Amino acid sequence: MTYTTHCPEETEQIGALLAQKLTPGTVIAFEGDLGAGKTAFTRGLAKGLGCTEQVTSPTYTIVNEYISGKMPLFHFDMYRLKSADDLFDIGWEDYLERSGVCAVEWSENVAEAMEAPIRVSICKTGENSRTITISGGSCNADLSL
Repeated sequence: MTYTTHCPEETEQIGALLAQKLTPGTVIAFEGDLGAGKTAFTRGLAKGLGCTEQVTSPTYTIVNEYISGKMPLFHFDMYRLKSADDLFDIGWEDYLERSGVCAVEWSENVAEAMEAPIRVSICKTGENSRTITISGGSCNADLSL
C-alpha cells in the first residue's frame, strides 16, 4: 500500500493506523534517507500502541524502549552498525523474545537478520510531503485514512 503525507502529523497518523494491526514479535524494517520521517512514523506507532513516553531518535543509544503501551515498542537505529553480527552483539534475539514490536531504522545495514519484516519505505517528495510504501510481513490491509 502506498500513502502520501503532507506534514509530520500525517506521517504519524499512518504509523498509528499501522500499529493497530500489529502483533507481538512484529519487525518493521524502515528504508529512507536521513530526515525522511522514520522517527515521525515511529512516534505514530508508539501512539497507536498506547505508549506515553516521548519518542526520540535512537541514533546515539542504538535502541530506545517504550514499554507503557499495550505491547512494548523497541526503536532501533542501525546507522552505525556494519553487519547483522553487530546487531546480535547488542541482544537482538532478546528483543525479539520480549513480545513487542521492533521498529528498525537503517534496516538495510542488518538486512540478513530480518525475517519477514513489514517494510516501510519513506521517500521525500517535497519539503514536508512524503510517499510511504508499506509491504511485506503480514500487513496487506489498507489502513483506511
